[in-house]
Formats: sequence, structure tokens, C-alpha cells
Amino acid sequence: MTEQRLLVKREGDFTYPITFYSDFSGLSREVESLENRGKRLCIVTDSHVAPLYLETVKKELEKTGREIYSYILPAGEENKNLEEIQGIYEFLINNHFDRKDLLAALGGGVVGDMTGFSAATYLRGIDFIQIPTTLLAQVDSSIGGKTGVDFKQYKNMVGAFHQPLLVYMNVATLKTLSDREFACGMGEVIKHGLIRSREYSSWLTEHSGEILSREDKTCQEMIYQSCVIKKTVVENDPTEKGERAVLNMGHTVGHAVEKLKDFTMPHGQCVAVGCMASAWLSRKKGLLSNEEYLETAEQMKLFGLPLAVEGLSAKDILDTTKSDKKMEKGHIKFVLMEKPGYAVVDTGVTDEELLEAIESIRLENREVL
Repeated sequence: MTEQRLLVKREGDFTYPITFYSDFSGLSREVESLENRGKRLCIVTDSHVAPLYLETVKKELEKTGREIYSYILPAGEENKNLEEIQGIYEFLINNHFDRKDLLAALGGGVVGDMTGFSAATYLRGIDFIQIPTTLLAQVDSSIGGKTGVDFKQYKNMVGAFHQPLLVYMNVATLKTLSDREFACGMGEVIKHGLIRSREYSSWLTEHSGEILSREDKTCQEMIYQSCVIKKTVVENDPTEKGERAVLNMGHTVGHAVEKLKDFTMPHGQCVAVGCMASAWLSRKKGLLSNEEYLETAEQMKLFGLPLAVEGLSAKDILDTTKSDKKMEKGHIKFVLMEKPGYAVVDTGVTDEELLEAIESIRLENREVL
């Protein structure tokens, strides 16, 4: 690919770049180009990412002439809560951060969501940038302005829409991910192909060897194309009033599984089994052929993702979906594939249909294996 940046733009609402690099050397230049001219910048990261990248990023950002601070959160979804957000607030208050200052989210989706939510609510809103270090964050959570935290056992139930000023991708950070973390990111990558581009889905399969080997050029192209799909949907519907809901494919069932597993099953894996439930129901409704359904299953397996979940009852999963924020007037907004590479939101899926789809992704039934 020749382009190194994308522009996410909604006329009258927001404009910000997504930039692609192979290291952090361009970060200070990108931050200096922002309209924000605050004196302070706080890097928010977590206990897993800090030893890997914090000092490098801090030194790079010191070139901007700002006072650079850092705040380290405990790593893990279980810490994505309002109590930890209070710690960020207190740190910002004690260090006299004002509305002109800047936050930087350095890490995966949890860090990005928590930093974005803090930025959205501190002093009624300050600017922030995203520096995602996981594949999952690079192709999904860092783009689009969705921020939030979990409330008790309810995932992302408290949040706000708050667009970043900049998304800075260092594709080289993929090298430090475990195979499991990388596969989790692929759950969202595959979803992008399923909802908006059959051509992209085919490209992923054709280049699976290079992707699994994490070859820089191929991975950068993959992330770029995923970002094109997500940014286009976000531009059309920034606050999820309509089309943007297709990005939730796999998430209604996936979030229920994630919650019932007490967050021990990674988000990307939960999305994968949720996508399989959607594909199963799409096939049952005659929207996908059996061959197309099996192609989806094979692609998930190819990239190390599960097709089913073990140890949960279908009824418990169904009941848990009812507490999800994706309900509308008592109906679940469920995403189906109208055809391969194109998804739509369906509010007419019955409990009985959803229960059957959930049964299809229970390991005990083994249909998709």
C-alpha cells in the first residue's frame, strides 16, 4: 500500500486522521500538527503495556515541548470499572489538567475505552488521542469514538461518544502479541469482511500465511482495509442510530458469553462464536447457503478462533442478551448476513430463533466443528 493515513470525517462533527507507521518515531510530529495546544499530556496505559512501550512513547512525546505525565492502570477487563476511572480523575485534578490539555491512550481496547471515557467526562470533555498496541484495538475500538466502562457485570453499560483527535498505529506492536491475543484481533477483522466486503474476506483467506506470520506489509494492508470499512460505517452513523449497529455483528451473543464466562474468554473469541450464531441463523433464514456458512466456519478456524463455547446453557446466554444495551423497544437488534459480505440489522428475530442459533454454538452440540 502507498497511503499511510486515512481521514475519518463527518461534516460539521469531527475530522481526525488514522496514521500508519512501523515505529513510534512519527508520533511527536503528528501530535504537534494537532490544533490542541495544551501544556500537559498524560499517557494512560496499563501494567502490561507500560514495560513494553511507555518510556519510548514518553521520550518521543517530550519532543513536543509539553509536560508529559503517565498513569498506569492495572491490566485486565476486570479493572474496566468506575473505581479505576476515579483514579484517573484524581490524578488529572492533582496535576492541574485543564480543558486545553490532552490524554493519550497507549494500549489495547480496555485502555482506549477507559481513557476515552475519562476524556469525555473530565471537565465535561477534554481532547485525547489513541495509540493502540493490539490488533483488536487497531482495527476496532480505537476508531469511532465509542468509550465506556463495565458496570458491575454489565459490559460497556456506562459510556459516551467522544471522538479522538488522532489514531496512531504502530504496526510493529503486533510482534509482541501472543498468538491468542493476535487471534482475538482477527475475530474483529473477519467480522469486517462479513458485514461489508466479501472481497476482503477472500483476501484474508488468500493471505492467511503472511497474516499468521505477521508480515509487516500484509498486516498493515489488512489493518488499513479494516479501518476503511469501520471508518466508512462510522462516518455514516457516528452515534449508532442506524447503520453503525452492523458493527455489532457477533456482539449480542458474544457479550453474553463474555459475561457468563466472567471475562475469562477473550473478547475476540466471544465475537467469533457470536458471528457463528449469526451465520447459522442467516443460513436458516435462507440468506446464506450451507456452503457459505461453512466457509465462515473454516475462516474462523483458519485464524485460530473458536466456533463454539463450552459449559454454558443456551437459556442462560439468551437471558443475558436481554440485559445488553443493544435492545430496542424490547427487541434485540440482531445482525444477520443478508448475503456474504453484507450484513443488516434485524429487530424481528424471535427468542425461539435466537435460542436455536445459540444452541448451534454450544460445544456440546458440535454441529459447527
